[in-house]
Amino acid sequence: MPTLKDQGLICCDNFIDGNWVSSTQSIRITSPATGGTVAEVADGTREQAELGVEAAHRSFPNWSRTSAKERSSVLRRWHDLILDNVEDLAALMTWEQGKPIAESLTEIKYGAGFIEYYAEEAKRVFGATIPTIAPERRLQTYKQAVGVVGAITPWNFPNAMITRKAAPALAAGCTIVIKPDPATPLSALALCELAHRAGLPSGVLNVVAGSDSQGIGEVLTQHPKIAKFTFTGSTAIGKLLMKQCASTVKKISLELGGNAPFIVFEDADLEEAASHCIATKFRNCGQTCVCTNRIYVQESIEEAFTQKLREGIRSLKVADGFTADTDIGPMINEQAIAKMEQLITDAVAKGAELVLGGARHELGSLFFQPTLLRSVDDTMDLVTGEIFGPIAAVQTFTSENEVIDKANATDYGLAAYFFSRDVGRVMRVAEALECGIVCSNSGVFSTEVAPFGGWKQSGIGSEGGTEGIADFLETKFHSMGGIDR
Repeated sequence: MPTLKDQGLICCDNFIDGNWVSSTQSIRITSPATGGTVAEVADGTREQAELGVEAAHRSFPNWSRTSAKERSSVLRRWHDLILDNVEDLAALMTWEQGKPIAESLTEIKYGAGFIEYYAEEAKRVFGATIPTIAPERRLQTYKQAVGVVGAITPWNFPNAMITRKAAPALAAGCTIVIKPDPATPLSALALCELAHRAGLPSGVLNVVAGSDSQGIGEVLTQHPKIAKFTFTGSTAIGKLLMKQCASTVKKISLELGGNAPFIVFEDADLEEAASHCIATKFRNCGQTCVCTNRIYVQESIEEAFTQKLREGIRSLKVADGFTADTDIGPMINEQAIAKMEQLITDAVAKGAELVLGGARHELGSLFFQPTLLRSVDDTMDLVTGEIFGPIAAVQTFTSENEVIDKANATDYGLAAYFFSRDVGRVMRVAEALECGIVCSNSGVFSTEVAPFGGWKQSGIGSEGGTEGIADFLETKFHSMGGIDR
């Protein structure tokens, strides 16, 4: 068990209707870095998820009628408490998820940013007055909270993926039931503790962490009292959950898998491109949906660019997340490690050249060497699917049109990156790429003030920005007659 400045942030029961609720069974939370036990957390059940839905349903009328200013004040207090406890929350995340402590600190601040942003947006949910069609009639629209929200969040960003959903939902006047990933529930439960301290009313925010993913998932997608469902995770699971939501025709938003291209044109700044490629490829050990997946380098610069990648990757420090200056921590579990081995074996068998890495790290356990492959082609599994690990795979192209066709030749459409100093090309390529997020001459784009969402099988809807709160609102049209009497 980690030692925190505030030990009250280590919460091991589920949070339902403002109370901590235990279970007859528990989930053992282990450190990916050491394999040691971090905590034993109550294993939430389907029945507890149903209690959470009932609590959220009871609390919805009062919370939705609470003034926008008061909802904003509660969210702002929650935000401030998170920043007051940023070091403890980051330590808790590194213990259970494994990412370097610097990345954990960044995530806590990033997650808090959504709460701050939507605390402000709560006061800016506007309807409209429509020009009338007759003298005796007035036409208006209202924006009203959709109702109870069900949410399922992933292990790779156990804080920010919760705040990115909960903050706009609460700001809009919705109540919410969240199922965090059973590998990383401590971050979610600590957020509940701070929300309670901030004065969030009982039943407005509920968290049920449980290993029965199917049972709890069915409650959150099929319960008639849940009006909206939101999920971040794999496309395969998203499709299943989408089908389950159809039985009650819920509003849904899905943030699913990616297969992000990183394109380097021959007129790019190669130093900048290589630096940003490494940053977006190896962040969180490559375990993010927007990590670089397919690296396309124009033929004339492939040798020079690959050499810069090799030098940069070789300098990455692999260590426990609490070690100073760590760049890459452990992967989340044994299945993730086995997938890296399979992808490399497949690529090499099909002609890829292994430049760096390619095996488990000497640290053992769940650590994997940062890996670089070249001479990659479209027949390889690491091109057609999402890598989700620390493997950089380089292939070449000759022309702009060719690489755009290659980049778009996927069922995914979440993020894309490219580097060029030609302004005309920047505009053309940004418009041509079929994805929800395009980042030119940078590998950094995440911010609470802009929409985050995918095209094609990478998702439905957006999180962040003004678009993020819209998904938690319904539009009501009010036609008033008899005005002239």
